[in-house]
Amino acid sequence: MKKICCAWLLLFFFVPFSAIESQENRREFSDTLMGTDFRIVFYTDSDYLATAAAQKAFDRIKAIEQSLSDYRETSEISQLSATADTGARVPVSDDLWNVLTYALQVMKKSDGVFDVTAGALTKLWRRAFRQKEMPAKEEIDAALGTLGYKFIKLNKDHSAELLKPGMRLDLGGIAKGYAVDEAMKIIKAANIASALVDGGGDIAASGPPPGQMGWLIDKYVYRNGEIRVESMMIANQAVATSGDTYRYLEYGGKRYSHIIDPRTGMGVTRRQIVTVTAPTCMEADAWATAMSVEVDTRLFLALEKKGISITFSLY
Repeated sequence: MKKICCAWLLLFFFVPFSAIESQENRREFSDTLMGTDFRIVFYTDSDYLATAAAQKAFDRIKAIEQSLSDYRETSEISQLSATADTGARVPVSDDLWNVLTYALQVMKKSDGVFDVTAGALTKLWRRAFRQKEMPAKEEIDAALGTLGYKFIKLNKDHSAELLKPGMRLDLGGIAKGYAVDEAMKIIKAANIASALVDGGGDIAASGPPPGQMGWLIDKYVYRNGEIRVESMMIANQAVATSGDTYRYLEYGGKRYSHIIDPRTGMGVTRRQIVTVTAPTCMEADAWATAMSVEVDTRLFLALEKKGISITFSLY
């Protein structure tokens, strides 16, 4: 995936991986966290090391969820959102600081196409998906008035300020990738060299399984009117995909994705799957979301130089 192939009409997205490598010393663990299934696979001959490393990795993901989930009223991010336009400089944890710092970079480079200040909009659309009804134009306009990456301020003392009334943060397009990266750090710190972490399709891989060139990941391929399952191989990289394959709202003859365009307040109607490979899963996650809103060719070359490759397909 070194080039953007605009004529490539294959539709694909990642599903839980299937491993065909040797089963010797292969360990697999799973847990439901951050609203999805997390799976960890690695190789070690120590039962104790395997259990301890997996538990520590899942505990790390749980801590990130408790801090960064806007679904939790008591989470750090929810508490920060509650201070919008109060003038409060809120000290933030390293996790929130790290994610907000990179999120701001992506927001600026994408001219706000990726925007973690869109929490009021995403909350509105979550209700729309549950009730299968379009949000009212007045509600969308009101939510749009709370957005703007220029109104989030990070201070040198690791504090954050939200400068706009009603602003709510939603890290759904970046936090899961960050959690995958942090889980992988735990596993590497345990001196496990061959591992894969899958957070509901946001995937990070370290060294390949013993005797193999890399990790095999299943993917769906849409071709000639039918869906097939094929595989790709990855090692020492991360992969994330974004699209409306499962989550969308059909209304008035249109199909609205769960991916919201923060410029219009509407669900994206262009049907495409975006796949990003990157050095970290946080990078892959964020840019997959951004490019699902708008395919910006001016960014492709700049991102390629940073080891971030993007492919997309329309269907």
